[in-house]
Amino acid sequence: MQASKSTSTTCRILALLSLATLLSACNRAVLDPAGDVALQQRDIIYISTGLMLLIIVPVMALIIVFAWHYRAGNKDATYDPEFDHSTALELVIWSAPLLIIICLGALTWWSTHLLDPFRPLNRISATKPIDPEVKPLTIQVVSLDWKWLFIYPEQQMATVNELVLPVDRPVRFDLTSTNMMNTFYAPTMAGMIYVMPGMRSTLHGVLNRRGSFEGMSANYSGAGFSDMRFKLHGVDQAGFDGWVAKVKGQGKPLDTNAFLALEQPSEKVPIIYFASVQNDLFDRVYNRCVRPGTPCMTDIMRRDQAAGGGHRHDPRAGSGMPSGHGTPPPAGADTEGAIFKEGEEKGVGPNITKPRPPNARDNMDPPAHDNHISFHLPVVGRAPARHGTA
Repeated sequence: MQASKSTSTTCRILALLSLATLLSACNRAVLDPAGDVALQQRDIIYISTGLMLLIIVPVMALIIVFAWHYRAGNKDATYDPEFDHSTALELVIWSAPLLIIICLGALTWWSTHLLDPFRPLNRISATKPIDPEVKPLTIQVVSLDWKWLFIYPEQQMATVNELVLPVDRPVRFDLTSTNMMNTFYAPTMAGMIYVMPGMRSTLHGVLNRRGSFEGMSANYSGAGFSDMRFKLHGVDQAGFDGWVAKVKGQGKPLDTNAFLALEQPSEKVPIIYFASVQNDLFDRVYNRCVRPGTPCMTDIMRRDQAAGGGHRHDPRAGSGMPSGHGTPPPAGADTEGAIFKEGEEKGVGPNITKPRPPNARDNMDPPAHDNHISFHLPVVGRAPARHGTA
């Protein structure tokens, strides 16, 4: 018995320590932001949780109150087996959740527009406005298997799995991926955003205090996903300038061959510095034409526009759509569906199926003399046959 109690106590202590570890990790990241965008996101979590607790806490309390008040031993409790309806009670039950849903909806709409990742920042912090003379620092982010490449176009350098930013300076991230969809996640700075091959996404953020933080991939992407993390450092301007000089002095050039080697899948990749970067490398990654001889997506679309149908000055033309029924209407013209047109206006198209002879039997129906369940395999180009029984 004594051993059983000791084991139970040990299990409880381990459970509490695990819970404390999880809570401390959560506090370090989401609940302890270092940037204004992450701070506003944390406030939304607090407000949403508080609004939901307005329902959860009273309901949990009333469960205890009702269970105690209407217990079998309380003879003073009102017993009304004919109770059917109470207008006042219905108003309370339905109005409170409705008001909370309205508040949550308004909060979601407001935060969705205010914290749109494509929207440039309108402040550095709650007490510090944007300086119009300070240009945002541009960082080009490339998701590889399984590592992060950060290109600093202004400084003409790049790093792998290390991101250093000056505090109180707006940052614009341009993001893409080389192979599969992934998620760039910097919880202490600006939340997360998805990245995909052949697409460019944008994220704005800012760090308001110095420190060392962690970023990661938040979308499962294969064997090396769990180690696809990067270091995020917030430094002052002098520290940032010194770090740039360090990268320039220790790094190697990042050219096409170096990138193609870096692009190969690898796990637990250490921090790597590149002292120089080809000017158009990020654009070629985004257009999927880093490898020599590969046509860029922009070139393909340009050829599509030259060969496709449509009107020369139509901004919607050039998607490779052939001329004819699928040609976009002229700019400014109304698009009218066939349902609103007369028979002559709809026009005719090629007849794909041959008309049947008037006396031909419908071969999809089972013969009349079948006395068992029959199954007919569908014929290519026709509708599947029906199952029938005699």
